[in-house]
Amino acid sequence: MNGRRIEIAVGLFVVLGILSLGWLSVKLGKKELLNTDNYSVFADFETVSGLRENGEIEVAGVVIGSIGNIGLHKGMARVELKLRNDIQLPEDTIVSVKTRGLIGDKILSLSMGGSEDTVPPGGVLLETESALDLESMISKVVFGDV
Repeated sequence: MNGRRIEIAVGLFVVLGILSLGWLSVKLGKKELLNTDNYSVFADFETVSGLRENGEIEVAGVVIGSIGNIGLHKGMARVELKLRNDIQLPEDTIVSVKTRGLIGDKILSLSMGGSEDTVPPGGVLLETESALDLESMISKVVFGDV
């Protein structure tokens, strides 16, 4: 009887340890399982070349969210913006694809507008700017297409 209690206690300890490690790996990996502290809005771009899921979204250099799914919608690249709940975006916010540094990661940079109306969760931001394509610009200069 006493040996059985020890086995049950050890089993519970192992299960709690595995659950704790799982929770820790999710938190350290910055993944959200229940999606409780953010909401999503969308933006359509002509091109999002180099943009990756889980990239950063910034306003004035401050990270306010992360990039969600990237897919196609009516011939345009639709990007999901997962934003913190305390951030409210005006309807005329401009979403730009920027490069961090000269050859760094692509991020989304938001320029807040002045509208009183805000974009609701699941809404679409209409003002977007795709990234500059340096390769095509360099090729135009090199091959004289300027």
